[in-house]
Amino acid sequence: MDTLYAQPRGIGIAAPQVGAPWRIAIVDVSSRERSKNRLIMINPRLTAKKGKILSREGCMSVPDYTANLARYEHIVVQWTDPNGRLRVLRTKGIEAICVQHEIDHLNGALFLDRVTCLKTDVFPRRRK
Repeated sequence: MDTLYAQPRGIGIAAPQVGAPWRIAIVDVSSRERSKNRLIMINPRLTAKKGKILSREGCMSVPDYTANLARYEHIVVQWTDPNGRLRVLRTKGIEAICVQHEIDHLNGALFLDRVTCLKTDVFPRRRK
């Protein structure tokens, strides 16, 4: 969690990003949507998905670039929480995008692997 919150505008992190060999991801979009809570997901998996949305994504693993890519707009995700309870969440928007992004990390993929065209869909990150 320390690594996640040390990132400017960070909203998610997966264990492999910090060298841990576990299927654990943390998603916290509460800085962008106040009604959302932090999710600590062990072995998350999508159980339903529908619709497509174009999103602009960045990642601490590729800090100098962002990219446009398609994600599912609505998802249902299932995981085990740190207390061993099975959880299910139906979500959309930024939270759904972030969950998919972190599950990709758990599966060994980066957001750049989903880009349609590296030449037209990848951009240098704007620094403030």
